Amino acid sequence: MIPYLSAERIFALLPPADAVTAIEDALRAGLDPAAGVPRSAVPMRHGSLLMMPAESAAHAGVKLVTVAPGNAERGLPTISGVYVVFDAVTLRPVAVLDGTALTTLRTPAVSFAAVRRFLPPAPRTVVFGAGPQGEGHAATLRALDPAASVTVVTRTRPVPVEAVLRDADLVICATTAREPLFDSRLLGDRAVVVAVGSHEPDAREVDSLFCGRATVIVEDRATALRECGDVVRAVADGVLDPERLVGIADAGDGVRVPDGPVLFKSSGMAWQDLVVAEAVLAREVSA
Repeated sequence: MIPYLSAERIFALLPPADAVTAIEDALRAGLDPAAGVPRSAVPMRHGSLLMMPAESAAHAGVKLVTVAPGNAERGLPTISGVYVVFDAVTLRPVAVLDGTALTTLRTPAVSFAAVRRFLPPAPRTVVFGAGPQGEGHAATLRALDPAASVTVVTRTRPVPVEAVLRDADLVICATTAREPLFDSRLLGDRAVVVAVGSHEPDAREVDSLFCGRATVIVEDRATALRECGDVVRAVADGVLDPERLVGIADAGDGVRVPDGPVLFKSSGMAWQDLVVAEAVLAREVSA
């Protein structure tokens, strides 16, 4: 029988800080994000099905994600998913993991692998969005730095946004917004912004002005120019030269801390799921 790892089991086996380390270790070992296979989306009658395959030396894996907009009215999650891991040689299935939990764990792991070296101790943090990704980023930040302060901003939670943004060291955008969430002129010259809420070329959470003044880190340049509206729009507006984009694999240890602000724009890529899934399975085997 193929083992199934539930959300509870995944979170118990791999704490958030260890997921960050797994991503960092994979990049240090030479993983090339550009070598991955782009996600594909298949329209369904009541939504869409996304497929995200990846391969490593030991495993192949695929995340199957469904997006059902009508589920909100049913009291069900809009996004559901499973992750299937196969042996790389025999291509026989090894395990099935809760795909939603895996995404919740790996997305902030990638974010902090990209930017934590640029953060001061106890960063003053603003999180836009209180869904799984907003909560996941806040939990990962607290695991990395328990002294960090976090202010959460939502549509229904009144917060003096101007004041908190002026003081923010870190701003995390984890929403379904299609236009910028704030005026980036409010941010200081050392601010770090993480934007993970979209992977569509016509949706963005950060304005072009900030993209133009920031060091922009992406998972992969070609993917960002295809899928990341924050980047696509800034390039179209003439304020961001695509050659300035810094790949996450090139933004590791030893990179000089930029003189100005930093933006990490993530679209989510299949290699990230496999890296974290393998880390979870390694813990399961040794448990």
